[in-house]
Amino acid sequence: MKMSQQENSPNSPRKPLQVRQLNIDLSQGFSRHWLGGDAFRTHLFNAQSYSFPLGEQYFIDSVKAALPLLKDEQLKEDIRGFIGQEASHRHIHKQYNQQLDAQGLSYLLEGYVAWRIRTAAMLSVRSNLAITMAYEHFTAIFADGTLSEACWIGDAEEPLKTLWTWHSVEETEHKSVAFDTYHAIGGGYFGRIAWFLYVTVLFSVDTLLQTMHCLYKDGQLFKPKTWWQAIKYCLRPRGLLWFSLPHYLAYFKPGFRPWERENLHLAEQWLGDQAASYRKIGVGTE
Repeated sequence: MKMSQQENSPNSPRKPLQVRQLNIDLSQGFSRHWLGGDAFRTHLFNAQSYSFPLGEQYFIDSVKAALPLLKDEQLKEDIRGFIGQEASHRHIHKQYNQQLDAQGLSYLLEGYVAWRIRTAAMLSVRSNLAITMAYEHFTAIFADGTLSEACWIGDAEEPLKTLWTWHSVEETEHKSVAFDTYHAIGGGYFGRIAWFLYVTVLFSVDTLLQTMHCLYKDGQLFKPKTWWQAIKYCLRPRGLLWFSLPHYLAYFKPGFRPWERENLHLAEQWLGDQAASYRKIGVGTE
């Protein structure tokens, strides 16, 4: 059996992807170092937020382009839910980023990322899906750590603690949609890995540069305390590096499936405990 055939079946839990709206107000702003007074962790998360409005629109466009090629009605419904969730993320992170701009920060890479997305229009539907599912794997890892490791955002201030937990919940819920779509249109192992290596470089460099830019604009980049914070967060047990590495390497397995990591219970627990923090607004549309 060919590899693309082996990887051709959807593997996500068959639950409808619910679109939600957070009951939070970002208009009053938030602390400069909202994550436990830790400048490094704060600006690492801020760097991710800056990337979302452009990045998540690209993800939406990538899966939407595959809809006419699909026969599986359930997968089409998953895609519509994915689109709705990602659109909701884009909306709230635009508000978040406006507050970051008001603090004197900026999105250093905006023009470059927009150019990359424009050039990606020349790629095939399958290649854009491979890029999207690679980014979705990184966001799924980040979401998993946020939900499962208290040292990541356990000391965050509200409303950003709620925002990041909600975002992580929905990234977990739809972590397999782009993967399932890629394989449903005939994508195989070697394309998956080639584009994953490409995205690994982009994601790592973009995140590093934007985090450093935020730290520089905040006057924190050259302080020894900041670098000690980075070492602690990245290298401590269950910190960023040691938590992420096994999940990153798992992607290289020929038979990898996103739901090998069964962590949906973490999302469901938060949704049950924090039902007052959001309201359901239905599913996405094409």
